[in-house]
Amino acid sequence: MSVYAVVGVQWGDEGKGRCVDTLAANSDAVVRYQGGANAGHTVVVGDEKFVFHLLPSGILYQDKICIIGNGVVVDPEQLFAEIDELAARGKKMSKLIVSNAAHIVMPYHKLLDGLNEAFLSDGQKIGTTGRGIGPCYTDKIQRMGIRAEDLIDPAVLKEKLELNLRLKNEIITKVYGGTAVDFDTLYKQALAWGERLKPMLGDTYEALSELDRNGKNILFEGAQATLLDIDHGTYPFVTSSSTTAGGACTGSGLGPNRIKKVFGVMKAYCTRVGAGPFPTEDFGDDGETLRQTGGEFGATTGRPRRCGWCDLVIADYAAKINGLDGFALTKLDVLTGFDKIKICTAYDVDGKIYTHFPSSVADLSKARPVYEELQGWTEDISTCRSFEELPETAQAYVKYIEEKTGVPIVLIGVGAGRDDTIHRGI
Repeated sequence: MSVYAVVGVQWGDEGKGRCVDTLAANSDAVVRYQGGANAGHTVVVGDEKFVFHLLPSGILYQDKICIIGNGVVVDPEQLFAEIDELAARGKKMSKLIVSNAAHIVMPYHKLLDGLNEAFLSDGQKIGTTGRGIGPCYTDKIQRMGIRAEDLIDPAVLKEKLELNLRLKNEIITKVYGGTAVDFDTLYKQALAWGERLKPMLGDTYEALSELDRNGKNILFEGAQATLLDIDHGTYPFVTSSSTTAGGACTGSGLGPNRIKKVFGVMKAYCTRVGAGPFPTEDFGDDGETLRQTGGEFGATTGRPRRCGWCDLVIADYAAKINGLDGFALTKLDVLTGFDKIKICTAYDVDGKIYTHFPSSVADLSKARPVYEELQGWTEDISTCRSFEELPETAQAYVKYIEEKTGVPIVLIGVGAGRDDTIHRGI
């Protein structure tokens, strides 16, 4: 039996979906434990590309159980759209269980998300996806949230929705000057969601406990990444949930001593969407080359991602925060063609050298990367299936990361497809 967790090392978009899809082949259950439809995981199978925002990336394996845990905030319309798209494309899903305790993203959450972002000045904007994630988590913490189980209880739903709209409509109309949300329309809509969700709902903690007792293999799939964690990320330019490995326990109900290994997914370079500090961001030709070659445009928003060189200060930080047993290095093929490849090993903050990640975002905003330069390669590596097949300079790049972080690289992505992977002991 094995229980693994897969988390992002940087600011998200590292390719966790394809890594989870690869590892799911040997798993009995795949669990999404935090975040919402603000995450986009891309899986390529053959000539087909799938983008999931809420469905766990193991959903394409019909013999698996896929679980959306209590730590996820669920947008029913987005969830149904993903399910319907798979059906339209002739794909059968694995069994899906949605936690009764998962909170529901309501239309007023999306409205408030957009109004609040527009209200902030340019220097204060977070760069949210506008999917209502933050406001939904706010309601959860304020103990006003509507959970999946409420959608199938008309009396409870009515009481909670009336309370929420009394407060939300005051804010929407009097603070932001927006249009109030109609109770009757939303109530009917939410009841319809409940009817469709009802067969999928369950006590997912109990399902996980039973899988664990029966010696089944469980794979936890993180969304976003370490530096977007509400506690450990580049606050306030973060998401609203616990994206690190610890969130797998609180977001699912499986005890922390059950997780045997944690793997961190990192790109061979760095990207970021939205505002916030990004020490290795490249504003020149190299950054644009990474963006175009890597197809760095958001799976959820379509926004061009900010691009820069690999940052080992971040990698080391993520390894410590998550207790990583190994890295999965993705998109190594994107670096093909660079004569020299930069890699950040420290920060210079007003003349002080940091080899550890500073907790102060003010310091991080002033950080200038200290680079080492490694030799690049020009050979096509997309057909490589063993480490020894890689060019020597590509092997040296991988070994350099391992030596500097002390964490083995157990998987290397050399292309977008499910099979474009080098396995090294995962």
